[in-house]
Amino acid sequence: MDATATLSSKYQISIPKAVRDEQHWEAGQEFVFIPKGAGVLLMPVPGLKQLAGLASGANSKGYRDRRDRY
Repeated sequence: MDATATLSSKYQISIPKAVRDEQHWEAGQEFVFIPKGAGVLLMPVPGLKQLAGLASGANSKGYRDRRDRY
């Protein structure tokens, strides 16, 4: 996919429809901008429902708490 956009005088960019459709992005969705060299990585911020169960089965042994950092 080859889609481009132009930065407006108000420093806004419209994401091309083809990109929005492919990524299933919707109006009102929150994003984070991650600087990467000369560019920026644009990632949607996951909702709580998407994070549910993410750490299930994680090994809690050897976990360092703030108390043992100093």
